[in-house]
Amino acid sequence: MTTIEANLQQVRERIARSCQQAGRDAKGVTLLAVSKTFDANAVRQAQAAGQRVFGENYVQEGVEKIQLLRSEDPTNPLEWHCIGPLQSNKSRLVAEHFDWVQSVDRLKIAQRLSEQRPDGLPPLQVCLQVNVDGGANKSGVAPEELLALAQAVAPLPRIRLRGLMSVPEPVDGFEAQRAVFLRVKGLFDDLNARGFALDTLSLGMSDDLDAAVAAGSTMVRVGRAIFGSRPARATGD
Repeated sequence: MTTIEANLQQVRERIARSCQQAGRDAKGVTLLAVSKTFDANAVRQAQAAGQRVFGENYVQEGVEKIQLLRSEDPTNPLEWHCIGPLQSNKSRLVAEHFDWVQSVDRLKIAQRLSEQRPDGLPPLQVCLQVNVDGGANKSGVAPEELLALAQAVAPLPRIRLRGLMSVPEPVDGFEAQRAVFLRVKGLFDDLNARGFALDTLSLGMSDDLDAAVAAGSTMVRVGRAIFGSRPARATGD
């Protein structure tokens, strides 16, 4: 068993325990393996251990891995999520190669993704990123602006609004973490009460996924606990 395979098993067991404690079905939580800065071989090892869903923060790096791995096995594609801040000049690459974008926080980006998504591909699945706690260094739409953004994004062609994503500022302790995540869950529930039919709440990473699951997360984004410490990365993406 490789280190990555062993780590994946531990993370899956951790998710299962968290779901059991929260009275939830573990099948309701998707594990997204954050492979940013790791090479294609690390993804291959995770794939061999049954992992199908991967997240990338850096567009160019992600596209290179996507193209390589799809060319190696076009009949068994992985699912790729763009989870990092998205600049306008990278939107076409994302629209053409990724399956999901979790980091949409302004209408301009959503419009570009809609316009640039090739007709021959399924709709691009989209989450709106919310800056729930006002962190100065965090991307995301402010909670009070979320409804207007959702109303503008939902009708766009060739994309499908699926839910919310958030990366809160780190806080210590399970209850404090859960309280922040519950604020995002409240926004998610409010949008659904208004008729949006969202099904994806992307919350939680290596250090706080237990609290995220307790708060209702349907997708946890885990990198370090699967792949280990991140290698140095060249600039320019």
